Amino acid sequence: MAVTIKDVAMLANVAPSTVSRVIADSSRISEETKRKVKKAMEQLGYHPNFNARNLASQSTKVLGLVMPSSKDVGFQNPFFPTVLQGISEGAQEKNYALHMSTGKSKKEVLDAVIQMVQGKRVDGVILLYSNVDDPVISYLKEQRFPFVLIGKPYTDIEEITHVDNDNVRAGKEATEYLIGHGHEKIGFIGGSAELMVTVDRIAGYQQALQNADLTIINEYMIHEEFLREGGQGAVRELMALEQPPTALVVADDFMALGVLNKLDELGIKVPDDVSIVSFNNVLLAELARPPLTSVDINIFELGYQASKNLIVMVENNNEPTKRLIISHQIIERSSCTKPNPDGIGKDIT
Repeated sequence: MAVTIKDVAMLANVAPSTVSRVIADSSRISEETKRKVKKAMEQLGYHPNFNARNLASQSTKVLGLVMPSSKDVGFQNPFFPTVLQGISEGAQEKNYALHMSTGKSKKEVLDAVIQMVQGKRVDGVILLYSNVDDPVISYLKEQRFPFVLIGKPYTDIEEITHVDNDNVRAGKEATEYLIGHGHEKIGFIGGSAELMVTVDRIAGYQQALQNADLTIINEYMIHEEFLREGGQGAVRELMALEQPPTALVVADDFMALGVLNKLDELGIKVPDDVSIVSFNNVLLAELARPPLTSVDINIFELGYQASKNLIVMVENNNEPTKRLIISHQIIERSSCTKPNPDGIGKDIT
């Protein structure tokens, strides 16, 4: 049986109207009483329904957005503003608003999702990431709450509606592009190994090397955050190898910017010494020096299709699960050429 305001009031030994005022953060209620009521709410697992006025229609007309569990990644990486733009356009077409949530840890993210669901703040949820063994997905499935994933699920692919690129194929094609330029020593700089996008792109990278009868070198594969600093750290490690790679597949344009900066510091020229193919094709890929060859994954369309299909699920309980694959293409610019026969000039002291 659902916990009510009366239950909270009884445990806190206050009137139900006092509980309502605490929820509304009324200045008429003392801080001591607020603490007592909030403690009772926590003990009972009570989550306020901030959309009670919409109970008649059983709809909030709000979609919840769940960002990754990093205070830095979500607001620094250009991927997210672009995908949010697509989500927003899809929502506006059906007069839905957006409610964004994130956290500094996986637990904080899960707690925020629980509050959104049990507090009836949103009609459905879009996850802007796909982690291995994500407790948020497990919770949403248990609650049978409508949600769409941007990315590929770790498990239960047939049971979860998701919007994604074919990242295995994209990673394979990016690597083949460099092989086509004559490179054999190709490194891979990716995001966290817990992210499915990294898992898939590195699988494609390895497939391309195997198909070309090239050795897969573990030291050539490095995982960092999808941030500029992550790219910088990875490059220093790769270029310090006795036989450093002559080309790099970088799983994100923002990381690639850090790669370019560090290579420049080391006196290594792009593309004369090292060629680079990155992913996402955000504006900074075109503005980089040199401009980056990048795999355009149609970020806006990922977001647009996610919100569009979530609304269909919200408005039709019988809507079947879907796997929506968004196309990609390599945008050629100036960051790739043939390997330098004289080797890489560097100074990493």
